[in-house]
Amino acid sequence: METLEERIRRAVREDVEVVPYDPSWPRMFLEEREHLLSCLPTGLLGRIEHFGSTAVPGLAAKPIVDMLIEVRSLDSAVPVVVPVLTSQGYDYFWRPTWGDDTPPFYAWFIKRDADGRRTHHLHVVEPQFEHWDRLLFRDYLRRHPDTAAEYGRLKLRLAAGHPNDRVAYTEGKTRFIGSVMELARAEARDGGHGGADHGCVRAGVAGGLTRSGEACFIRGPREQPGTADKEN
Repeated sequence: METLEERIRRAVREDVEVVPYDPSWPRMFLEEREHLLSCLPTGLLGRIEHFGSTAVPGLAAKPIVDMLIEVRSLDSAVPVVVPVLTSQGYDYFWRPTWGDDTPPFYAWFIKRDADGRRTHHLHVVEPQFEHWDRLLFRDYLRRHPDTAAEYGRLKLRLAAGHPNDRVAYTEGKTRFIGSVMELARAEARDGGHGGADHGCVRAGVAGGLTRSGEACFIRGPREQPGTADKEN
């Protein structure tokens, strides 16, 4: 069995592949949403959002559907969600929002296909977490296809330059994402474009960057609610 360190090294060093937009990505989001609602207790999940590049029509992306999933309390949800999903083959990590240990920590899952390729990333967070601001970035790119196309070109260059280094690939996007987030926040203030509640799917309960999904890496599994294990 893999140790935690081996799992982390494997996750970080997996190939970075950016592909043209696939119109099946929204369907993959909806199918995974229905799967989660069917296998987890009713009322456990709140908002469920498709975010990241696969949520922007026409944008080149890593072929992995990012999902932002709300729970009222990670302390209560983690002991329920982790056994269900890991028994189905999902990889689970308890990870910080920034850097190696900057809170808030949250539950992160990788789903793979039969060949071991990533298909989904599940980001399970609480209603007040800053991750919901990522919807501002998604929605800005949806409204501004020229900016989305520029972002796609940047990602293709970074993927070519860092084909086996997901952290370097993600860090290369940081400045661009920060600039777009400033524009998105300004537009939201001036024009009323929303972020956290825009286009959300609610599932049973009402609910209130890191760098777009991949660096800020990964801590060990959370063995008990209220604690976060250090890397061994």
